[in-house]
Amino acid sequence: MAGIGAAQLPLGALAMVLGGHVRVGFEDNVYYRKGELASSNAQLVARIARISRELDRAVATPDEARNILGLRSRR
Repeated sequence: MAGIGAAQLPLGALAMVLGGHVRVGFEDNVYYRKGELASSNAQLVARIARISRELDRAVATPDEARNILGLRSRR
């Protein structure tokens, strides 16, 4: 799931609850919360990773994410 703007966080959480995968980043949303710009992509990733762990969903490593998406390894 890739939510756009204000939908990024609620749709990301919903996707995880339903067993899906999530991506976040400035490409789709520049706000951390209403009226507050995110300081970095890392801030957005850290939040969704924290929520993922709270839902007992593992966070994919970069290599695992490439495999899930059917992309070539960087090596």
